[in-house]
Amino acid sequence: MSVENNPLLEEFNTFQNTAPFSQIKESHYESAFAKAIETAQSEIDLITGNTAEPSFENTIEALDESGELLGRISSIFFNLNSAETNDEIQRIAREVSPKLSEFGNDVTLNEKLFKRVKAVYENRATIDLTEEQKTLLEKQYKRFSRNGANLSEAKKTRLREIDSKLSKLTLSFGENVLAATNAYELHLEDDSRLSGLPESAKEAAAEAAKAKDKEGFIFNLDYPSYIPFMTYADDRELREELSKAFGAKAYKDEHDNQENVLNIAKLRYERAQLLGYQTHAHFVLEERMAKTPETVNQFSQEILEKAKPAAQKEFDQLQEFAQNHTENPVESLKKWDAAYYSEKLKQKLFSLDDELLKPYFKLENVINGVFEIASRLYGLSFEETQEIEKYHPDVLTYVVKNEDNTLNSIFYADFFPRKGKRNGAWMTSFKNQWHDNGHNIRPHVSNVCNFTKPTATKPSLLTFNEVTTLFHEFGHALHGMLADTKYRSLSGTSVFWDFVELPSQVLENWCYEKEALEIFARHYETNEVIPLEYIEKIKAAANFQEGLQTLRQLSFGMMDMSWHGIDPTAINDVKVHERKTFDQTDLYPDVESSCMSTSFAHIFQGGYSAGYYSYKWAEVLDADAFEMFQENGIFDRPTAKKFRDNVLSRGGTEDPMLLYTRFRGSEPKIDALLKRAGLVA
Repeated sequence: MSVENNPLLEEFNTFQNTAPFSQIKESHYESAFAKAIETAQSEIDLITGNTAEPSFENTIEALDESGELLGRISSIFFNLNSAETNDEIQRIAREVSPKLSEFGNDVTLNEKLFKRVKAVYENRATIDLTEEQKTLLEKQYKRFSRNGANLSEAKKTRLREIDSKLSKLTLSFGENVLAATNAYELHLEDDSRLSGLPESAKEAAAEAAKAKDKEGFIFNLDYPSYIPFMTYADDRELREELSKAFGAKAYKDEHDNQENVLNIAKLRYERAQLLGYQTHAHFVLEERMAKTPETVNQFSQEILEKAKPAAQKEFDQLQEFAQNHTENPVESLKKWDAAYYSEKLKQKLFSLDDELLKPYFKLENVINGVFEIASRLYGLSFEETQEIEKYHPDVLTYVVKNEDNTLNSIFYADFFPRKGKRNGAWMTSFKNQWHDNGHNIRPHVSNVCNFTKPTATKPSLLTFNEVTTLFHEFGHALHGMLADTKYRSLSGTSVFWDFVELPSQVLENWCYEKEALEIFARHYETNEVIPLEYIEKIKAAANFQEGLQTLRQLSFGMMDMSWHGIDPTAINDVKVHERKTFDQTDLYPDVESSCMSTSFAHIFQGGYSAGYYSYKWAEVLDADAFEMFQENGIFDRPTAKKFRDNVLSRGGTEDPMLLYTRFRGSEPKIDALLKRAGLVA
């Protein structure tokens, strides 16, 4: 298609320059990408063709400013590929991704460009730079040095080949996971085997069947369908079937990802070796707070030593409870029993279950609650608007303003599962924040989740786990909304990966506080505030099976490191390899037909390779940080201002440990996490 009349290549004459989704057709993308790459290349050519001596302004700043059009188109396209994809978008992604990878290599392997960047870098001691400018200069230099600028021509050629292959493989991996997820359904023609399931879960399953012109009930592998079934269904045989289907996604089926996993791991290793690093993890962690795989492994082992004895006690308690259960006793626990008996045990110990709490967590109320908390902490206000175009009718759009009524950001919220949307929950951006000629360009931020949809008789009612998920992703959103940096590449969530989870995880703490819960936890029918006894039970149950949960989280991080912190070239069996890690952490018997690696999108498709440990790492930070809010009051504005000024607004402008200690007054200590988790007295 011609580039003429292509809305992606024109100024967005929409509200606050938001994406004009109604004008964008799938046929626009390929020509837009081609033109944007051409434009970005011409911007690079202007830098390399500059006859003036390399300076911070004409080289480093110019490089940061280049590629704006390409970045805008990429953010729109790849966000839709995650949240509203189809066969054509996936085809375009397969075509475009290698070209984007090739262009990225054209930039980082451009000798003239690197020569100019290197000249500024080597002369940095004589240049008067701010801390943010020093960080940008170092980041730009490392962008080249860590991606092959110093390699021989032969090695540069091989690097290009590897990056092209990796871009295709990671896309293929994600497509297979989505296809495998969509391919499975558990269709039951009547409710004779649905004993134990709450009415809301049955109603949602009935509507899913109706949407497919089928009688009865349909359950699938999307979390809002899968989790309630595994938690409440009395029929153990059906729980087993569903659990095995979930565990076997993209494993030994028509969407098999085993070869993709092996090839991705081996190519990442070869790439790291080519660049002079021992493993992919050594390459990645050089630019993380942890710095080395040894630090990550030591960190994981330290927590494992505390968590495993607690987890074993919790497992033994659960096993004994299941064996003596009045209605459905079992001899030994299997993985498909975990959520079911854990929920029953939690009800017995705390008289608390999700169905008791869900009426108090109507989605709209929780959204308004997290908005109110953001208002009390940071002075933000949120106004829903229909002026902003949406990529799907389910999407909610908001104008976010500061206390002085100036624009803070645009916020998109997309909460319900659908066929073209991948599982899970994430934050992303359609537009970053940066300063341009005295103007503070404000960001367009998005949260995407998969919560239970409203039914004919009930609104969307969240489980408590879904409430914490919403707060988690909104914490990421605040990191984007409150960004205030000069350079876009250092803005918002553009921070070290093991620091990026701090803003998200720290916000989860408000879900357990009476003062916060009373803002939004109201019964959807009576508007009654959640009873104090329920709040006390939520807090009492906060550490329920924390040992098992910690062990589970550690196992994912350890498996990530097992793929990326070693030489994987001798691995030829994905399942055998991952069992070596899980044998250290698994208390349940292995399921032969299950394999997690083949659907572990975080590390094989997303950006968490050699970085999954960062969730637990950030828990240390967030437990330590929240202690300060507890000491001063959870809505204490001076504390919130300190967190905003030193963490949320600063993005990646300085080393994260410096930013954190500026907020907290000292480096984080693991003690706060262990104490909060109940793993130490």
